[in-house]
Amino acid sequence: MNRLETNFLGMVFKNPMVTSSGCFGFGLEYKDYFDPNELGGIVVKGITLEPRDGNYGTRIAETPGGMLNCVGLENPGVEYFENVILKDMRASGITSPIIININGKVIDEYVELAKRVEKMDEVDMIELNISCPNVKDGGMAFGSNPDVAGAVTKAVREVTTKPLIVKLSPNVTDIVKIAKIVEENGADAVSLINTLLGMAIDIKGRKPVLGNTFGGFSGPAVKPVALRMVYQVSQSVKIPVVGMGGISSTEDALEFMMAGATMVSLGTGLFSNPILPVEIKNGLEKFCIENNIDNISEIVGAAHKRG
Repeated sequence: MNRLETNFLGMVFKNPMVTSSGCFGFGLEYKDYFDPNELGGIVVKGITLEPRDGNYGTRIAETPGGMLNCVGLENPGVEYFENVILKDMRASGITSPIIININGKVIDEYVELAKRVEKMDEVDMIELNISCPNVKDGGMAFGSNPDVAGAVTKAVREVTTKPLIVKLSPNVTDIVKIAKIVEENGADAVSLINTLLGMAIDIKGRKPVLGNTFGGFSGPAVKPVALRMVYQVSQSVKIPVVGMGGISSTEDALEFMMAGATMVSLGTGLFSNPILPVEIKNGLEKFCIENNIDNISEIVGAAHKRG
């Protein structure tokens, strides 16, 4: 019996753990630590139409309880991903489902990317990152405007048959409203949260530490915020939720699932503990055995208030 087997968007995952985009590379980088197939699925580093060098200056800063990053979506572009990296992933023995995270500056770029991915048989699902700056909207993130979030989701939904996960930004007034709108426009699932917006200042240099001034804040310190949002969203939409934000232990993963997450995503925790997925997998199995749980899905939403 596989107590961790999870049905998600029409696919059977060996366990409910995936990686957070940008924190696991393309899976190959972690093979010296553990077999990537220990994971339920792999969400690869964010991909754009053209190669990107990312931001200049300092791009990573450690903070109490987490880290800031302004990497700027550095990636080799979709063509190189398709022709080289994707083939290397499968040739290396990775059999876990592959989920590609796509990013664009305008809706047309998302659409073009989705069309390209639709033809990639090796890619199982798409994660739509709507936390990117929309250059046609003055640089505001797609996910910050409900109408724009709905529009980009709808546009991508129309050009792909692959399961579509929309990754939500926490930097909004009402994340539940955004979740409902992307659901109405064709999202098959939502993942949350993306990073919170933060900064650090070099008091000796009297200037921002990060080259881009602001960056995404992630790590254990964001967990209470992420958990609250997963709890709220999972009770407001009918589609599954992938929970993430500061997961660094089995207990954290259990909390997110009890808050309503069908799947959990591991991100910044991998940097301090590269074998975190193996530890959590073993911990979840132990929890199921000790609590006479036949399948881990039984605890999803367990913390929701009952009428």
